[in-house]
Amino acid sequence: MVSDAVDLNAVRRVLVTKLRHHGDVLLTSPVFQVLRNHAPHVEIDALVYRDTADMLTLHPAITQVHTIDRQWKRLGPRAQLAAEWALFKTLRERSYDLLIHLTEHPRGAWLSRLLKPRFAVGRRLPDRGAVRDRLWRRSFSHLYVFPRATQRHAVELNLDALRRIGVQPDAAERALVLVPGDAADAHVNNLLAQHGLTAKGFIHIHPTSRWLFKCWTEQNMTALIAQLQQRGEMVVVTAAPDEREQAIVRAIVAPLAQPVIDLSGQLTLKQLAALTARARLFIGVDSAPMHIAAAVQTPVVALFGPSGEVEWGPWQVAHRVITSDHPCRPCGNDGCGGGKVSECLTTLPVARVLDAATGLLERA
Repeated sequence: MVSDAVDLNAVRRVLVTKLRHHGDVLLTSPVFQVLRNHAPHVEIDALVYRDTADMLTLHPAITQVHTIDRQWKRLGPRAQLAAEWALFKTLRERSYDLLIHLTEHPRGAWLSRLLKPRFAVGRRLPDRGAVRDRLWRRSFSHLYVFPRATQRHAVELNLDALRRIGVQPDAAERALVLVPGDAADAHVNNLLAQHGLTAKGFIHIHPTSRWLFKCWTEQNMTALIAQLQQRGEMVVVTAAPDEREQAIVRAIVAPLAQPVIDLSGQLTLKQLAALTARARLFIGVDSAPMHIAAAVQTPVVALFGPSGEVEWGPWQVAHRVITSDHPCRPCGNDGCGGGKVSECLTTLPVARVLDAATGLLERA
């Protein structure tokens, strides 16, 4: 036990902040559940970007989800200041005893100083200069460390913030939590009925990512779907409403001899989760939908290229990760040489992905 552990009996309200993208936010969901399990009397709030809020809303351990709209900065200085002030007043009225800041975003340090919780937890950062380091360190009562010279899954990195204050999670309480909700469930049930599908009667493929350098080739995805269809599998394809992703889906499905059920751009995040929960198998790349599939316990085939599967792979779900043997991966670059095309991903053969899918389907 750490010598400066936080006595959770003295804590009434906690604010957990994660100002990152959708998948990153979902991977914080065990933090809230572990806190609730170890301190059931505590009210736990979240602060995230508005577009990622659905990753945490309806979470049974969360009392309130507060949001920051990235579009505030486009409103002009006066309107942005008004929005920021309204958020600050709301947070201040909650009178937090503990702040857990799960990124290196500078807002965490300022929130700690302005909200004045009794305890504040932040990540120990690499040296960035004496003045900035001093400001950061003095903003937190506890600093948790990242492992050196090794990789660690993002879920465990988030949970390290709790370990630093004396909360040791059991293996059984580290699962991802995502609740689609009754409205999303009903909507997806209606969609499946319209298309003559039943729960566990289809494969869900989400071929895109907001980071296009994480995508497989359109030709390979077309070939994979065609071979799955030849085996009698029903395929549902999804993608975000983004026009670049929509164009990729159109290029994938156009050559197919048999049609797929294309729901790309038609689902909210909650509806996407409800759909994935009803699939026999999810196939996709390193993306938020892949993490959603893990959260709803649908088996996953995940294709990884420049990003690392140790840190970002499917969490606590039956899965197969497909990678190449390129010695340079995972490099974290946006394509080879920054060229937006990742050879370690584009060269993955269709046969390997099909074999992985077959293996998981046989286990189902």
